[in-house]
This record gives sequence, structure tokens and C-alpha cells, in this order.
Amino acid sequence: MRIALISDIHSNWEALREVWREVRNADVILCMGDLVGYGASPNEVVEFVKRQMGKRTFLCVRGNHDNAIAFGADWGFNPYAREAVKWHQRVMSVENLEFLRGLPVRQLFTDDTGRSYLLIHGSPRAPLDEYLFPWLPESEFRAVLSYVKQDDLLVGHTHVPMLKIIGGRRIINPGSVGQPRDSDWRASYAVIDTEKEPPDNVEFHRVEYDVEESARKIIEAGLPRFLADRLFEGL
Repeated sequence: MRIALISDIHSNWEALREVWREVRNADVILCMGDLVGYGASPNEVVEFVKRQMGKRTFLCVRGNHDNAIAFGADWGFNPYAREAVKWHQRVMSVENLEFLRGLPVRQLFTDDTGRSYLLIHGSPRAPLDEYLFPWLPESEFRAVLSYVKQDDLLVGHTHVPMLKIIGGRRIINPGSVGQPRDSDWRASYAVIDTEKEPPDNVEFHRVEYDVEESARKIIEAGLPRFLADRLFEGL
């Protein structure tokens, strides 16, 4: 079984399209949230995800930007993000906003070997908001895993790819499809191959996409130019 891991698409249709070309033959797609926010193609992204969820095993959780746009909960957001939230609320269809409201905060998945996974955007301690950065001390990751009964924890939110192995258990972040922040502008995703032995059966991938088109659409939509410029730097 091949399990594709994606996260933090952030309304970037061009990036999602290129990632999808590489993961479409996976047996399962697991998404750690933030379908929308920042970018200029929220309806295209949400409608694509809805279609895929109707055809195959495609699990998705709600991210903090999904939550902010769906429920107006944008406290703590910086001015650029808050402006993007308001823009999304204006342009998204009622049906797509309802879809975001219906996304669960947590999802469970068990692969064909019996290994179990908890999907969450931030962390079990703060599902929408906590950042689990790779440079945190090991004690933090051990503390996080104490809240998890499953074998592995799948997260997003930081936009930084990560694999932490703690006592045979893993915390995996596939990085961001639509807005990487590890100084590499290319879309990021990961794949778990269950025919190989864990913990070494996770592969991280990068794929180029039409970043100029994504940036152009942000600017033409009247969103802050900063949101377009940062795509080129992966920051």
C-alpha cells in the first residue's frame, strides 16, 4: 500500500495540480489540513478535494486557516493572513464553506499492516494551533506522543517537512503543498510505502509548479503582494 501525505495546500491550485499528478495512483491520500488561506484559488482546491473524497480513500482534517475562514475565528492571525481570511469568506461558495465547517479536527487511519495513524493539523495538545517544529527538543516530541495511542502521528501547520522517530513511533509532517517555508519553493509531500519496513518507509518529495501563475492570481485578486512574493522564496 502506498499512502500519500499532503498538507497546507493554502488555495494554491497550481501546486496541488502538480502534486496530484505524482500521488494520484496512491492507494490512500491523507491530508493534514489547511486546504485554504493565503492563495487565490480556494473554490478550485475545495471542489477538487470534495470530488476525490467521493471516489477514493481520502481523509482530511481541518486546519487553523480552514477553521478561521469557516467560522470567522481569525484571532492571533497576522494582518496579511487576516486580510486573506476576509477575502476567502467573500469569494468562497456557501457549499464550500459548509464543507470546511464539516471537516473533523482529528482523523484515524490504519494501514494494511495494522499500523495506526492519528491525523491532526497542529498537535494533540492544541489541534489547530500548536507548531511542532523539527528543531524542538526530543522531550517535547515525547510529551506530545504521550497524548497519542496510535503508532504514528501525522501533522502539518509548520510548512516544514519532518520525520521524528521516538521509540519506534513516528511524528511525520509532509511539508506544505502550497506554501513551503523551508527555503525551498517547490511543493512538498511525502509517501509511506507499507511494503517496506518502518520507520524507513517514508519518502519526502518536491515538485516544481507554475509559481508565477499562483503569484499572479494572488496579485490580481487584490490580496497582499507579500503573499505572492513569499512563494518564490519558500518562506
